[in-house]
Amino acid sequence: MTPPISTRANRRRARRDRPGFTLIETALTTVILGVGVLALIEAHQNFMRVNQWSTYSATGAYLAGEMREVMKDMPRHDPVTGLYVDVGGDLRGWGPEGGETSVDDFDDLDDFDGLASAGLTFRPDGTGWLDDADQPGPIDAFRAVIPQIDNDGELQFDDEGDPIGLRGWSQQVTIDKLNPFDSAVVVDDNAFLAPGPGDEGIAVDEYPLRVTVRVFFQDVGDLEPLEISRLVWIQP
Repeated sequence: MTPPISTRANRRRARRDRPGFTLIETALTTVILGVGVLALIEAHQNFMRVNQWSTYSATGAYLAGEMREVMKDMPRHDPVTGLYVDVGGDLRGWGPEGGETSVDDFDDLDDFDGLASAGLTFRPDGTGWLDDADQPGPIDAFRAVIPQIDNDGELQFDDEGDPIGLRGWSQQVTIDKLNPFDSAVVVDDNAFLAPGPGDEGIAVDEYPLRVTVRVFFQDVGDLEPLEISRLVWIQP
C-alpha cells in the first residue's frame, strides 16, 4: 500500500534535518588533524636531534677524557734533555726529541706540540708523520687507536691490518706556553726572563704550559668538522 503524500514529505524533511558534516566543517577538521600530525612529526624530529646531540656530547667528552689520561702524569719538558736555548739563540728540546717518532714515544707535554709547532691532530686518516701534525686516531688512554665498529659489531681494519679509527671523530691537542704572572697571555716557546739586579729571572723551562684538547666530529656531507668538546688545563 502506497503511503500518503504527507508521510513521504515528512520523511524527506526528516532526512534534510538530520545532523551531518558540512563541507566547511570537514575542511576545518582536516586542517586541525593536519596541524596535529605536523606537530607530532616536529616533536619527534626535535627529540631525534636532541638525542643525537646527547650522543655526540657523550662521545666528545669521552675522547677528551682519554687524551687527558694520556697526558696527565707527564712533565712539561723532557726529563733527560730538558728545554734550553743554545749559544746560537735557538730553542732546543721543544717538541718530540730524536727517536720519538709516534705518540707511543712521547714522554713530556711539549712533545704534543709536534714538529710543526701547531699541535697534533689524531684522526682516522692520519698520515702518521709528525712534521705535518697529523696522527692516526682518535686514541684512548693507552694510546691505541679507537677502532670503528660496523653494524654487525665487528672491528674495522685497513688493508695492512691496522684498526680504522672512529669514523668522523678527531682529537686536536695544542700546547701553549703562558706568562707566569698572567695565565691569559700566551708567550713564545723560547721566552725567558733574564736575571737582573735582585731578580733571579725565569728560565725558559720554568713557564707553565696550557694544554687544550678539542674534539671534533664531521659527518658525511658536512663541509667542515664541528667542535663537540673542549678540555683545558694548566700544568704549572
